[in-house]
Amino acid sequence: MDRAGFEWAPAHAALSHFRPGVQADRDQWRAEVADCPVRVRWDPDRSIRLEAQPWRAIQVGLSGEAVDRYVDHWIVDMADVTELARSTHSAVLDGRTEEALRQLPA
Repeated sequence: MDRAGFEWAPAHAALSHFRPGVQADRDQWRAEVADCPVRVRWDPDRSIRLEAQPWRAIQVGLSGEAVDRYVDHWIVDMADVTELARSTHSAVLDGRTEEALRQLPA
């Protein structure tokens, strides 16, 4: 994803759920969701064993205009990581955690 898309998406995002203090009321939140082609929420990050971590990771959902922009403009590279995922998963299942961790992106 290019930098322009990385900046555009959160600038055109609404929270995926109502948060008192962020929006005045549920009606304002619903209006934001209706107007924004991007949804964001914070979820627990996961360890290599899928255990919830004490920090959060942002989850970004695209719809409408954001999908079109992503497909037509923002993608700069794609890679098939299927074999890497299988190898990493196998290492985790076999108890080779350090090997699995070395396979992850920095």
